[in-house]
Amino acid sequence: MLKGIPGILSPELMKILMEMGHGDEIVLADRNFPAASNAKRLIRLDGHGIPELLQAILRFFPIDTYVEEPVKLMAVAPGKGENPEIWKTYRRMLDAAQEGVGMGFLERMAFYDRARGAYAIIATSEPAPYANIILAKGEVVSDV
Repeated sequence: MLKGIPGILSPELMKILMEMGHGDEIVLADRNFPAASNAKRLIRLDGHGIPELLQAILRFFPIDTYVEEPVKLMAVAPGKGENPEIWKTYRRMLDAAQEGVGMGFLERMAFYDRARGAYAIIATSEPAPYANIILAKGEVVSDV
């Protein structure tokens, strides 16, 4: 056990976050996402939602600053409603963690294609529709 690490970040997940390099992507997937059939590396966090997971990850995970949109969301399908409320939550969390993080949108099948290339997919129990999010890892800058 270590001090200061949120309990939602399992040892397996911390290992994945540590292994990832600059530009590698991780997917935080909602309960409807086909995570097992698309993942190179699958981490299950059943019983947890994406906002609590994202909050914990952002304490340790720098978002890429070399690309315009290092965060990708699954776009709402035409005729399937408005932008989900959870996106506002993500925006607030990203703004609090790191200034100027760009968010982009991918059509559902393009999102699945992108997810297949991700370093890992984390399967959650998040019930909100269109809650899937891809994060590109940035550089860890140290003055040590």
